[in-house]
Amino acid sequence: MSSMNRWRPLAQDGLLAVAMALFLSVVVAITPHAGALDLAAALAGSLALVAWRRAPLAALVVSAGCMLALAAHVRPGPAAAFPVIVAVFAAFRAGHRLATALVGTAFLGAGLMVRLPSADGSLRDLQSLSLLVGWFVAAGVTATVTRHRQAYLEEAERRAAEAERTREEAALRRAGEERLRIARELHDSLTHSISIIKVQAGVAVHLARRRGEDVPPALLAIQEASGDAMRELRATLEVLRDDGRSGGESPASGLDRLDDLVERARSIGLPATVTISGTRCDLPAEVDRAAYRIVQEALTNVSRHAGGAAAAVRVDYAGGELVVQVDDDGQADPDAPPVPGTGLLGMRERVTALGGRLRAGPRPEGGFTVRAELPLGEPS
Repeated sequence: MSSMNRWRPLAQDGLLAVAMALFLSVVVAITPHAGALDLAAALAGSLALVAWRRAPLAALVVSAGCMLALAAHVRPGPAAAFPVIVAVFAAFRAGHRLATALVGTAFLGAGLMVRLPSADGSLRDLQSLSLLVGWFVAAGVTATVTRHRQAYLEEAERRAAEAERTREEAALRRAGEERLRIARELHDSLTHSISIIKVQAGVAVHLARRRGEDVPPALLAIQEASGDAMRELRATLEVLRDDGRSGGESPASGLDRLDDLVERARSIGLPATVTISGTRCDLPAEVDRAAYRIVQEALTNVSRHAGGAAAAVRVDYAGGELVVQVDDDGQADPDAPPVPGTGLLGMRERVTALGGRLRAGPRPEGGFTVRAELPLGEPS
């Protein structure tokens, strides 16, 4: 397409030059005493218009010289000035005002001397010369108007591009400010509360050990979970405060921490097993994080909504995709599927963003299943 656009102006200029050459060939053919040299001058002056866009001054000089040579020998009348008028328009539009005025004046003066307008009386000569002067002035005025209009359009395009760039910068600035506001709110509202939970759990564990008492597993799970929550919250705040210039990846949980996640679930009384099949491989960071979060949310839902149930976590490295499935043997009813909450919606958004598929619902044999199929290639 770009090649076609590049050749289109040249084709248009060629058609203009050929049309002018044909017209002047007819004029020369019906002009008395015209010969082959006159036809050659007419053709050369017309075909010079091929360069009227790329080399307007050269086209003007060649066409003016050839037309003067033609007019000096056979005097074809005002038609000999047509290629020169087109060249004057092109040179004026290109900004060569002084040179164009000099060449145009020289052409008109020399044409008057050789009686370019075909007539016997001086009055007719002056009338034809006045007509030619008017044509030349009109060509110059039209070229000036065209040049100004083109400059106006270019300026309008530049301003539109500048306005678009300014809008994009303003949107990015507002997005950055919103990220910082969210980061501040999260820090002020969550960090303090989680820190208190972590400190209180640590104090309770310390006092129990000093007294020689057994530390409740739930208390240890609270202490560990609050520490992980603080770590992940700090990672989230770093992401929110990052303006994109660092280019680095924030540390986040992945399947390398799956055993810790399952062990924590066991510590709060949730029987859980892990099965990994297939050949392990390095996972894309987004897929690794999504798989961890899906297992985390699924185990949380089992502990909250399926008390006393056991959970089975399966991770399958199946060729071009990673399959993560969490099943429980709770009391979920296939005929009354639960209303999706924020957790399930978040799972689906993660999987969809990676171009994968998610199934979350009751199992026919009872219980609930969450199955995510995550492609390992580029997101679709």
